[in-house]
Amino acid sequence: MSTSKNKKRRDPIPEHFQSHDEAGQFWDSHDSADYEKNMVDAECKINIKRRTFLVPLDQNLYRKVQSIARKRGVSAEALLNMWILEKAS
Repeated sequence: MSTSKNKKRRDPIPEHFQSHDEAGQFWDSHDSADYEKNMVDAECKINIKRRTFLVPLDQNLYRKVQSIARKRGVSAEALLNMWILEKAS
């Protein structure tokens, strides 16, 4: 029995994804275990001392913030943090 017949055909991993959504779509439809030979170890440090606080916002206000953030290419959370930091300084 030939081992080449038992090997599954795998799509190549794109060299660059155009967006996080595109990367997510690829990995949602592909098993990372099939690409183990392409993986490299990565080291990351996590600051576990950082705390997140929930602040209630009016739904319409949050939608406006989301719209502005989208136009600036950042998340609503990042934009709100930036604005609060500007005002608090």
